Amino acid sequence: MFLHTHPYKPFIQKDTVKLIVGTLPPPRFTTGELKEGDVDFCYGSRDGQLWPILDRIFNLNLRFETTQEAVDQRKRFLKQHKIGICDIVAAAKRNKIDASDIGMQQIVLRNVLSYLEEYPKVETLLFTGGNSKNGPEYFFRKHLKDYGISLKKISDEVPRIHRFIHPKTGVEIKTVSLTAPSGAANRAVGSLERYKKLKLNNPEFTTLDFRVMQYKDFF
Repeated sequence: MFLHTHPYKPFIQKDTVKLIVGTLPPPRFTTGELKEGDVDFCYGSRDGQLWPILDRIFNLNLRFETTQEAVDQRKRFLKQHKIGICDIVAAAKRNKIDASDIGMQQIVLRNVLSYLEEYPKVETLLFTGGNSKNGPEYFFRKHLKDYGISLKKISDEVPRIHRFIHPKTGVEIKTVSLTAPSGAANRAVGSLERYKKLKLNNPEFTTLDFRVMQYKDFF
């Protein structure tokens, strides 16, 4: 059984106000066997869409290559916009070595609440996925349950929005469950009525375009 550990520490600054929360990068980031076009940083998979989405929203001219400059570009952007990254899964075991969330077993979660206590200026959590099993919102709900806390619904439309009060700081924190920035989620995007209408009006409209439109409202 493969032990899939998170290769990156949370990236958070004292003035961070938004925190991206996912699960785990693909196993090759744990073993260090990166592919050409991967970036050795959070969400750096060449197959992932988070950085291409942000690149389009903010006109970053990012490099998509396995270089230190590509890493530094992303860190500069995060610091400038007071955005952090704190994936919720610290480690998991897998029978099959792949990147699927559903394949994770014996999962160890990070204590995200403790990071929110340490960095009390964080006011928004941006989940890179929803409440389906082993998704970031799913795990965060489990994490909150250990403290007797539940998410209160603000909006049930995609992307779903909730809120909760941190038990130690008293800070009200909003959570936004974005459509996952992965190719695996394209089928889910294609089933959304809003996407269907936009695609009908513009046949060249893509699932990436849809995510750019959605993410822009929250980043």
